[in-house]
Amino acid sequence: MAVRDSNQGFESSSTIPDPRGQAILSAIIGEHISTGEPVGSKAVAEKFVAGSGLSSATIRNVMGELEVLGLVEQPHTSAGRVPTDKGYRFYVDNLLGILKLSDHDLRFIGEEFGSLGPELNETPDRLLARTSHLLSALSNNIGIVVSPSLANDCLEHIEFVNLSDRRILVVLVSAPNIVHNKIIRLNEAFPQDELDRTARYLNAEFGGKSLAEIRVEILRLMHEERSLFDKLLQTAIILCSQSIEGEDDEIGEVYVDGTSNFLTKRDFTDMERLRELLRTIEEKSRLMRILNQCVVREPNAQGNVQVVIGSENASSSLSDCTLITAPYTIGRGSAIGTLSVLGPTRIEYARIISIVGYVARILEKYTAKDVQNA
Repeated sequence: MAVRDSNQGFESSSTIPDPRGQAILSAIIGEHISTGEPVGSKAVAEKFVAGSGLSSATIRNVMGELEVLGLVEQPHTSAGRVPTDKGYRFYVDNLLGILKLSDHDLRFIGEEFGSLGPELNETPDRLLARTSHLLSALSNNIGIVVSPSLANDCLEHIEFVNLSDRRILVVLVSAPNIVHNKIIRLNEAFPQDELDRTARYLNAEFGGKSLAEIRVEILRLMHEERSLFDKLLQTAIILCSQSIEGEDDEIGEVYVDGTSNFLTKRDFTDMERLRELLRTIEEKSRLMRILNQCVVREPNAQGNVQVVIGSENASSSLSDCTLITAPYTIGRGSAIGTLSVLGPTRIEYARIISIVGYVARILEKYTAKDVQNA
């Protein structure tokens, strides 16, 4: 598992709590995640450090020290403490220990993916939709799954169908057997036989490459070759360019499940802020920009889980939320998607980080199986 830079915001040992402070911080966070209420010294003494010999007075002093460090705060004078974003960050980076899934979560995930059957008869888009539902159901928050962008998908097969008014239906099958349909409008008309020749050429010469790679390669050929194939290459580059043009193709399909879960959470009492949050989730391009900032898109990053907490989010609408995200790869690994759980900052960090990382690997296994069976 990987999160953001360890000890982010903790520049020296003087800003890091001692072992006793760390234990009490962990206790405060655990109790607050469970109850949603400010945590007092008596609750910490009774439930989390029994047998330690620490009195409520000592615990209150340590809680005061944690507040000076900016790790907890008091909502009002007579209340207990609640964790700050900085407190949650220290907790995630330093106090979670070894993460593992519970038997209940393992069974739940196994039953969901097991119900797809050994041959994975589920279509890829349905699989991704079911995965977002699984994440939502397990976390009682919002599950988000993003497919790899069309521009980076590996081509399995492409067809062009002539329509009226210089429109062409592009039917593209990408790994793992995902079908994309798109209508493009051109400045010139192409007869169906020319479209068929172009499709045969692309399928024969460029199968297994992404549309973006195909476009670059065709441009190179057009500069190098002056032959009878020039017209074919020109048609191919026009069709490829139009087929991956536009923001929607660059960001892939987004599957969101569980937004209604936020309507019942006590963490979101400001209805205007909640409406802005829901608008962000509904706006595909905006949501993708946020997710792209969470995931390190490098070949060695497949196993990483990124955690962005509260004010660390680039969008102010997510300032009361935590986003836990992992990448997954399809096929040979050039096509990268993401899956996430979005919840309040008061989220079960250890459990949800474990779930997101594990489901990402399971999703890779099933999509790889589908590639082999295609």
